[in-house]
Amino acid sequence: MTKIKLGCIADDFTGASDLANNLVRAGMRVVQTIGVPTSPLGVEVDAVVVALKSRTVAPADAVSQSLKALEWLQAQGAQQIYFKYCSTFDSTPEGNIGPVTEALMDALGVDFTIATPAFPDNKRTVFKGYLFAGDVLLNESGMQNHPLTPMTDPNLVRVMQSQTRRKVGLIDHQVVAQGEVAIRERIQQLRAEGVGVAIVDAVSNDDLLRMGPALKDMRLITAGSGVAIGLPANFGLLPSTQASLLPPANGWKAVVSGSCSLATLRQVAHFRSTGRPTFMVDALRLAAGDDVAAEALAWAAPLLSSGPVLIYSSAETQAIKHVQGLLGVEDAGTLVEHCLAAIARGLVRLGVRQLVVAGGETSGACVQALGITQMQIGPQIDPGVPWCHAVSEFALDGNGDGLHLTLKSGNFGTDDFFTKAFTALSPDQGV
Repeated sequence: MTKIKLGCIADDFTGASDLANNLVRAGMRVVQTIGVPTSPLGVEVDAVVVALKSRTVAPADAVSQSLKALEWLQAQGAQQIYFKYCSTFDSTPEGNIGPVTEALMDALGVDFTIATPAFPDNKRTVFKGYLFAGDVLLNESGMQNHPLTPMTDPNLVRVMQSQTRRKVGLIDHQVVAQGEVAIRERIQQLRAEGVGVAIVDAVSNDDLLRMGPALKDMRLITAGSGVAIGLPANFGLLPSTQASLLPPANGWKAVVSGSCSLATLRQVAHFRSTGRPTFMVDALRLAAGDDVAAEALAWAAPLLSSGPVLIYSSAETQAIKHVQGLLGVEDAGTLVEHCLAAIARGLVRLGVRQLVVAGGETSGACVQALGITQMQIGPQIDPGVPWCHAVSEFALDGNGDGLHLTLKSGNFGTDDFFTKAFTALSPDQGV
């Protein structure tokens, strides 16, 4: 068995493909698994990203899932472990970034690791320990209104310190700008001071690339997906288009969107403005017992042959809060997730073979409903969002026996993402 170079644990499904995308672009052959595999992969790859649905579960459950993923990755000979979370560092006050980081450190027997969600390509930067989304601090970006993980403090040292027993420090931009030697020296200084986790500044890809060689010997890295661009070179790998080749695309096209982020709301509005068909899932109707999934599929069936359709539950903050107030936060989210997952499964049964899913929780529910256990990572559509190819029992039609799938984080993508995504797939040459 060939040992994998990098073993990754991601706390949601869109974040997993985001990380895998950056690794593929930097030259690694990558497979993303849905949950922890029960056996070796059987294919030769450089990196495996184990996608969990652990961002918003109870901390103890997140820790348990992550440790199981670590155990499997170690059994595959992973030389370095990467715990991936969102570029907005979003979590509940109790975790789960801190608790999972501590558990992985304990299991690996390491006394120090770094933490940085920086992803400049998607305008997520860290400066003096503060996280910016575009030109504003995180807590002014809309993330303060996130329905599950509202982020009201942009100071990552403070946020991380509230979630871990270990002392949290900072490797600031002045150190990072000096490169590998300075970063290594700062790490040794922080370790001598008893620091166990260091937030690292990064305001550009150059910062991430300077960071890469300094992390070569670090057993555990925790970060968003940005740091990944500087790691493949540590294993002697260079960027290559061969790593992102997928089978040819075919079949009908659809978008399923559950994210309520500002970026996704703009994408929904743009798709609607094109005049393409859209169907909105109403959580209150779901709560009343209406079979909204069946209605959506009956609506979509005669339309699919004429181009992409969009089925969405995405709504503005006030509308979400109204529904949550009536149904409860967890029940409202679960109702919508289950409905969108049933719709995704039904769309594939109808012949959809190019499917865009928006939102981390929605992606997790849809992928599980489709029975997908692993995905081959293809080329990037927008920063952090690649096309993937997967086999599903609901897509076994003898015409390639699989579907092309993209799992889009709610905050990612340009306004026209839902329309332009399909142009990246060529029916003649794959992607």
